[in-house]
Amino acid sequence: MGKTIWHNGLIYTMKSENQTVEAVLTNEGKIIETGAFEYLKDVYHFEITRDIDLQGNTMLPGLVDSHMHLIGHGERLMRLDLSAMKSREEVLQAVADKCQSTPKGEWIVAEGWNENEWAHPELILLDDLDAISTDHPLVLKRICRHAMAVNSRTLTEAGITANVHEPAGGVVGRYKDGRLNGIFKEEPAMELIASKLPGITQAYIEEALRTAIKDCYRLGLTGCHTEDLNYYNGFRPTYDAFVSVIENHGMAFRASLLVHHEAVDDMNRDGYAYGEGTSYITFDAMKIFADGSLGGNTALLSLPYRDNPETQGIAIFTQEELEGLVKKARSFDMPVAVHAIGDLAFQNVLDAIEKFPPQKGIRDRLIHAQIVREDLLDRAASLPVIFDIQPGFVASDFPWVEEKVGKELLQYSYAWKTYSEKGIVCAGGSDAPIEPLHPFLGIHAAVTRTKPYGLDKTIYGDKERLSIYEAVSLYTKGSAYANGSEKRRGKIEKGFDADFTIVDRNIFTVNCDSLLETKALMTVIDDHIVHQEGNVTIIKKL
Repeated sequence: MGKTIWHNGLIYTMKSENQTVEAVLTNEGKIIETGAFEYLKDVYHFEITRDIDLQGNTMLPGLVDSHMHLIGHGERLMRLDLSAMKSREEVLQAVADKCQSTPKGEWIVAEGWNENEWAHPELILLDDLDAISTDHPLVLKRICRHAMAVNSRTLTEAGITANVHEPAGGVVGRYKDGRLNGIFKEEPAMELIASKLPGITQAYIEEALRTAIKDCYRLGLTGCHTEDLNYYNGFRPTYDAFVSVIENHGMAFRASLLVHHEAVDDMNRDGYAYGEGTSYITFDAMKIFADGSLGGNTALLSLPYRDNPETQGIAIFTQEELEGLVKKARSFDMPVAVHAIGDLAFQNVLDAIEKFPPQKGIRDRLIHAQIVREDLLDRAASLPVIFDIQPGFVASDFPWVEEKVGKELLQYSYAWKTYSEKGIVCAGGSDAPIEPLHPFLGIHAAVTRTKPYGLDKTIYGDKERLSIYEAVSLYTKGSAYANGSEKRRGKIEKGFDADFTIVDRNIFTVNCDSLLETKALMTVIDDHIVHQEGNVTIIKKL
């Protein structure tokens, strides 16, 4: 394969703010040279076999989502999606319509309800779902995936009775009269249902992956850091699905696989280790959950919830258990990637990391890092930790989070600018399917700290707004730094991987709301064009 020259556009290297080049020369998946177009064309004239005219559009290093659930995103695209529905009644009607078109006895799994987006945030409970159908097992997963609502047919199919034991770290909801109300919160409780869902076939897993990766291509994503390995028939079938789709069937995609703590032994038994994998698939950090979600009042806070003073959230593990998991990761020479939303969960994770630090050169990551205190930020800044943030949470969590969390805990929360100023490297992701995958929704949220599309232009934390360069860095340099690939990805630089996202406008100068309309005209992975639309011209030399 000959060399490719890319030119006639704004080629933004991300090496430093405002740095651009006229042209880029690539070959066999790598950037060979950058510089003046005429110079590169003259020097490499006889070796260039592809000439790509960007037609004035903007070329970025390939965008990478630093935290999502790739198979789950595919499932959401394949299932009944409740995330855009603005009322309880709309959700119930959608489920009723689905029941009408689904044979009796078949399970119906829906995704994405969010009562905080409804005018009347009253939960959907078992009796509501029974009124729709007792012929179908119904499972409605909340948008955070830390809670689900089910009907009585589901309880019967799962063998769950009124005297079910509530597992540690989980919540089984009940009506005031003691009956089960169909609400299950956090993985230990939800697994009572999830473990009884109809068998997941390998074909289903692979179809979900293909669906998700195609959507990533469409949105300009060249890769992601994803956590799937413990949910789809276990480690081996899930990993085999990634290899089948990405490697064997040629859907090039940079997949960095977080390894759930319950799947680490399987990974090790099968002969894999941190940092290893295939040409596109790499094993990343051990994933641990320290707490739950704010929407479900299960994120672990140091103070009671304002809207429910009887609780401070849930610790998924005791401190001794959490430290044991971190210690286990170190025995495999692995970093940890810990879900920590509440400040007390954050504190517990820092305690564990300080007690069992990683080897030199290895970086841990704290996922979400939403409710944080200044003293915890100062501690984190002295450690080799990265904050894996989801800027879109500002748009989705405010203003309702202010009703849950007191001002004393919000001062340093969702504080992306402050984190950076304290020297903490941040990576940017979506947490799809919990939030929309589109990277420019996240970039818009980081830059404006407003809700997208709507009439509400309230700025939630004006001093924490990022520049567009800083926001794009989250999805380029930040994502690369998070998984140790910063010397080969995240910038347009000689020797780096030829992964590019080409968009239809100069995102660095447009009105911020124009970011929401940004389209990926071309997605390039390993020098291969995997998605193309619009006015980018490819000239192939004869």
